[in-house]
Amino acid sequence: MNFALLTPLFCYLLAMLGLGFYLSRRPIEGSFIEDYFLGNRSMGGFVLAMTMVATYASASSFIGGPGAAYSLGLGWVLLAMIQVPAVWLTLGVLGKKFAYIARRVNALTINDMLYARYRNPLVVVLAALGLLAAFIATMVVQFIGGARLLETVTGLSYQAGLLIFASTVLMYTLIGGFRAVVVTDAVQGILMLIGTLVLLVGVLYAGGGASAMFSALAEIDPALVTPQGPDGMLGNSFILSFWVLVCFGVIGLPHSAVRCLAYKDSKAMHRGIIIGTLVGAVLMFGMHFAGALGRVLVPELTVPDKVMPTLMLTVLPPVVAGLFLAGPMAAIMSTIDSQLIQASATLVKDLYLNYFSRKPPSITFIKRASQGVTLLVGLIVLWAALSPPDMIIWLNLLAFGALQAIFFWPLILGLYWWRGTATGALASMVVGALSYGLLTTFSIKWFDLHAIVPSLTLSGLAYVIGSLLSPPPCAEVRALFRGEELEPVAARANNGMQ
Repeated sequence: MNFALLTPLFCYLLAMLGLGFYLSRRPIEGSFIEDYFLGNRSMGGFVLAMTMVATYASASSFIGGPGAAYSLGLGWVLLAMIQVPAVWLTLGVLGKKFAYIARRVNALTINDMLYARYRNPLVVVLAALGLLAAFIATMVVQFIGGARLLETVTGLSYQAGLLIFASTVLMYTLIGGFRAVVVTDAVQGILMLIGTLVLLVGVLYAGGGASAMFSALAEIDPALVTPQGPDGMLGNSFILSFWVLVCFGVIGLPHSAVRCLAYKDSKAMHRGIIIGTLVGAVLMFGMHFAGALGRVLVPELTVPDKVMPTLMLTVLPPVVAGLFLAGPMAAIMSTIDSQLIQASATLVKDLYLNYFSRKPPSITFIKRASQGVTLLVGLIVLWAALSPPDMIIWLNLLAFGALQAIFFWPLILGLYWWRGTATGALASMVVGALSYGLLTTFSIKWFDLHAIVPSLTLSGLAYVIGSLLSPPPCAEVRALFRGEELEPVAARANNGMQ
């Protein structure tokens, strides 16, 4: 093993554990529930921006996306830039109104918001089940990405790399909660940014500059330097689908939307939009461009998902490579920890405390239950990641689409259309989940579009029709979501725990 390479990488993993432990020792201000699941709504602009970017930029972005660019060329780099407005859209559309209403009803999770809007337990239960199923799939992708990174770098087996990676993430998430997640996300976001820039410079230097590498790509396959890619795969229908799936649709991703509940004030939100969009643009371009150019430097790869760690080992000195391999590692870890916390919040707070707890449990019980659920979900994901596919980006996009099909319209129309009802939300969730599942399972193409486009179309129609065919929301809900002054509504989901 190359210890000059491994030392910085393992020091990084130990530093994340130490940071999580340090944050867990800080005194809790307010309730344990609000601190563990939402960090007492204390995020500033920079931390908000970096946790948004770090949560969104996952194994798919740092491992799967560059792997796709390696296979499909510069056309995929152009396509990947569609993701640049993701932070701006999420905070711009949800941010201010979401945070205002969440504070009025003391909502700590996305399901708290859904209950405050629709006042229907079935909406919460269906949303919770859909969220857990999709999160397990996306976390499997992240575990695979982290294990492949360690496998490529260390020479360990895939299973050994998976165990080391999973243990690190689980430990700092367990002990630190949401506060550890967002602070480590901020650190990881900085490492992602620096690592991406260093790698891109190294790749361009090793390849003799962009012009020479473009010529080399064209010699390998002229389609690699066209917008459409090999076999014309990146056609108009694919591009339109991608706009929906990884740009507009990200507004409906619960693990991104929950960040809109946790920032400190409007100033923090505005700073978060600017910083997050700029950092996201650099990351998306840098890592996908490096992946596409990697076809010139390491043309023999049989598993495209290994292109990023392989490039770092190829173009950077061992110590530098070890330090900046923390970049893709950070991208993966920052997505998993967010989803683990939200999965725990869904099971413990949204389901158990709401519907199964007969009396208010103690803080000690809630803490142990939250940590126990986080560990259990992590172990399930670890087991599922033992048999990985060759390219993880397709599995990640599949889970992305499932979350959007379920949550997009109940969140967006619920926030901005006062006439939306629980019947409309339930219809949208069921139609979205069923249509997406059937279209993807049987590979049914509607005008050659990705399944997310017809699924969102059908689920949107179901929301509108279901709402119009049912009685309008009560006056209290209408006033709350139209910004009128009423006494703040106590969120049922808090179960009396302040």
